Amino acid sequence: MINRVLLYNSGGGIGDAIQILPLIDTLKSELKNAKFYYLSAHENLFNSTLKDFKSEINSLNLQIKYFGFRWWHAMIIKKRIESNKIESFDLILDLQSKIRNSLILKMIPHKSFISSCFNFKLSKPNIDIKKEKKINNTILKAINLTLNKKYGLNEFDINKIDRKFFIESERLLPKNNYVGFSITQGNIYRKKEWPLNNFVKISNKIAQANKVPVFFIEKKNKELKNKIKELIPNALFPEHETNLDSPALVSCLGKRLNFAITIDNGIMHMLSLAKVPMISLFGPTDSEKFAPEYKTSIVLDSKKLYNTKNVSAISVEDVLQAAKQHLNFSY
Repeated sequence: MINRVLLYNSGGGIGDAIQILPLIDTLKSELKNAKFYYLSAHENLFNSTLKDFKSEINSLNLQIKYFGFRWWHAMIIKKRIESNKIESFDLILDLQSKIRNSLILKMIPHKSFISSCFNFKLSKPNIDIKKEKKINNTILKAINLTLNKKYGLNEFDINKIDRKFFIESERLLPKNNYVGFSITQGNIYRKKEWPLNNFVKISNKIAQANKVPVFFIEKKNKELKNKIKELIPNALFPEHETNLDSPALVSCLGKRLNFAITIDNGIMHMLSLAKVPMISLFGPTDSEKFAPEYKTSIVLDSKKLYNTKNVSAISVEDVLQAAKQHLNFSY
């Protein structure tokens, strides 16, 4: 019987968290009697920024900042477990692959431990499976082998989101001729952004097809919003026209789009929950690992197209051709 489950994720980004929403919902559905806990090197976004997706999960608070990223954590974790009276877990799921983090995580009392780190050699009991690109698929395959089950990965049910976000998205985008754009990156250390001028050129093309460009720009980025408005006067910025401030609203707005063009960022993952037809642009990051995976999710990866991590190598024509070929967009 699985009564206590701990999930550990070392990533701190919204995109990292959104990616595992289907896994969390699947486990909650299959292990109905289990109590779930989440441990992260950063904030538990499921109970804060992402709370409107209704996949809340208890936080395991060991009072260790950046858990797993310092070797000295191994020297204090036993004391923290005792002082916080942490009971043993029936199952610990390690959703990252840094060996230091995994070794420290494994010090938390448990019966079963699943980690893809070091080709699953740290797992208990030992399992021999091939690691897949998508973390959800890898972990679920390992769970099935460990528990002798045949669980399938559920899609995230966007209808769990409160109706008010759908109503607001319809108010903000009442017509049916919108194309979404997401152009900013959250991680400043990777050059994932595509030139703004390229988005301007595409916006001009879609205007010829009577489509309206919709830009997903955070309210705090007023300077960028004003710059885009000068370059593209008919551009819309729905997040700046509402009192609702939630990634759930972005997902619902995705339902109002004909399609979207986005770089690899959190907005890409928010829109993917709505299964919006999408062209995602990848450069330095791994598209096979991070790109949304459904029929109308089209990936343009500069590494595969032009053998470079520079996403700017992808041309405007590449994007327009992909929209024409895969999304039936005529211009």
